[in-house]
Amino acid sequence: MTYSNDDVIEGFHRELKYLKLLSKQFPTIAAASTEIINLQAILNLPKGTEHFLTDIHGEYESFNHVLKNGSGNIKRKIIEVFGGTLSETEIKSLATLIYYPEQKLDIIHKQEKNMNEWYKITISRLVEVCRKAAFKYTRMKVRKALPKDFAYIIEELMHRGPNELDKEEYYDEIIKTIIRIGRADEFIIEMSKLIQRLVIDRLHIVGDIFDRGPGADIVMDTLLDYHSVDIQWGNHDVLWMGAAAGSEACIATVIRVCSRYGNLDTIEDGYGINLLPLATFALEFYKDDDCAAFKPKVKSHMVYTKNDLKLIAKMHKAISILQFKLEGEIINRRPHFSMEDRLLLNKINYEDGTINLDGKIYKLKDCHFPTIDPENPYMLTIEEKELIEKLKASFLNSEKLQKHVRFLYSNGSMYLKFNSNLLYHGCIPMNEDGSLKKVKIGSSGKSYRGKAYFDRLEILVREGYFHKNNPEVKLYGMDITWYLWTGPDSPLFGKDKMTTFERYFISDKEAHVEKKDPYFKLEDNEKMCRLIFEEFGLNPDVSHIINGHVPVKLKKGESPIRANGKMLVIDGGFSRAYHGTTGIAGYTLIYNSYGLLLVSHEPFESTQKAIEEEKDIHSTTMVLEREVERKRVRDTDDGEKLESQIKDLEMLLDAYRSGLIKEQR
Repeated sequence: MTYSNDDVIEGFHRELKYLKLLSKQFPTIAAASTEIINLQAILNLPKGTEHFLTDIHGEYESFNHVLKNGSGNIKRKIIEVFGGTLSETEIKSLATLIYYPEQKLDIIHKQEKNMNEWYKITISRLVEVCRKAAFKYTRMKVRKALPKDFAYIIEELMHRGPNELDKEEYYDEIIKTIIRIGRADEFIIEMSKLIQRLVIDRLHIVGDIFDRGPGADIVMDTLLDYHSVDIQWGNHDVLWMGAAAGSEACIATVIRVCSRYGNLDTIEDGYGINLLPLATFALEFYKDDDCAAFKPKVKSHMVYTKNDLKLIAKMHKAISILQFKLEGEIINRRPHFSMEDRLLLNKINYEDGTINLDGKIYKLKDCHFPTIDPENPYMLTIEEKELIEKLKASFLNSEKLQKHVRFLYSNGSMYLKFNSNLLYHGCIPMNEDGSLKKVKIGSSGKSYRGKAYFDRLEILVREGYFHKNNPEVKLYGMDITWYLWTGPDSPLFGKDKMTTFERYFISDKEAHVEKKDPYFKLEDNEKMCRLIFEEFGLNPDVSHIINGHVPVKLKKGESPIRANGKMLVIDGGFSRAYHGTTGIAGYTLIYNSYGLLLVSHEPFESTQKAIEEEKDIHSTTMVLEREVERKRVRDTDDGEKLESQIKDLEMLLDAYRSGLIKEQR
């Protein structure tokens, strides 16, 4: 390509304009030079530690503990510092204190006879662990993380040199004074939180924060306060995002799933959404129906009375029927979704209680449908219309839900490319031959595949929540959001259909089968992974795919490591609902300057036992890849940005020295 003189001159003026703007931030040669030296030095620091979690499903206690211990990272730091001097019991006690400082201090106050001596020893140990956790950061970055009340004191203690014998009394006096003036507890709490903050530089949540477990709202509150986090949306997440946008089908499905797992507290207590209209509706239309197929799947730790369970079952059935009707509306107005096979209410023979699926007649387990008109099965009754409007108003007006969903939009995406890793929740839609599948979106019939498909879906999902001016654009975005929950070519779902109706109403498990996308047959195929890397613009030789969605059934011999290590499926079953099939309670992944570590976790008993009995999650760490040379910041995405900044600053220096731009002293 050749450029005219006008192009060159125009490019020069644009560049000069940019450099003049940059000069306002660095007004002198000295200022620009200092920043170049600083950035160049940062490039040589060790790479920060990344922490990957997926499929949390509301299990906030397990999530909270894994977050606090950094998937064993804090204990590793303690062992690195004190492995040769402290006993295993002392290491466990120190680790538990760092995880749960407030609660552990309450216990120690009751047990410890000489608190002053304990304070002195403990504070000194915390300072050493904190110094170890902070060594890979610049002083400026550590300074920004310091708690305001103790910033100066912690900085002084952390930068104590090994040979500063002359200042020993100075450092000892700092600790003694903290204890003497009654600030030791507060200092220990802040130090513990600082260590938690420093051991992980970036947290990745690879989808499915919501549903099944009891505390998705608590997980979201935690993520809101986390220092650096990104989220790749899962199908359960987009379901709640659609509900918060006002999608009636998503709202009904959210309530149905929570009813199924006895988890209505998340909706009512967590988000302040009023379910009384649903309870009233269910009691009116299903008062004499035992709703046997809709009894919630409650765990032993959940406390419900018989009457509670009966009411939830009625609410469960009522909202399920409403869901099927609302889904029918979307399927009928979006024929290009190709989901006509999910229109089942019109396939029921209401007289003899059977349904015809693909030419086979099945007997229904439940034939009581008081709100369905057999002549027009998808028509909502007056009462159902009133009910869904009330529920929608509650979802739209839940301040906490809207805050959480906005965070999912601001910190989330369909996929993420980060430090040579490709993160997404479910799959890339594929053809049987291993090629990328083209999927039609919109009435225009335009097709997308691979990265372009993900990018287009993300735009539409955002329009479904944020678009205000065009109701049809917003409605289509909401319908696409619902499609991502359950559609046959949804990369977040990955199956040809969701057999919800069949599982409730048909005993024959042949009708429950959901065919997985060909992607899942090819997960162990390195050729497919390399195709995906190339599609997303990543180097196939050094990249990894990291996802979740489908629990790894360790009990059946499945491995989270696929395609010669190119793909890592880290859904090991955080949710209690999966423990019986997976055999463990989740995988997490650590990516530090030395390489990749896969951590498998045993079921977490409780926060109480973790504090009182110092029972950490039993975790097994496997080294997946060890770097020949330790990774530095210059080897990361942030390093590329810093090198670009250095280049710009060097151009600014040249402009100063050549007189194109004047220094501003």
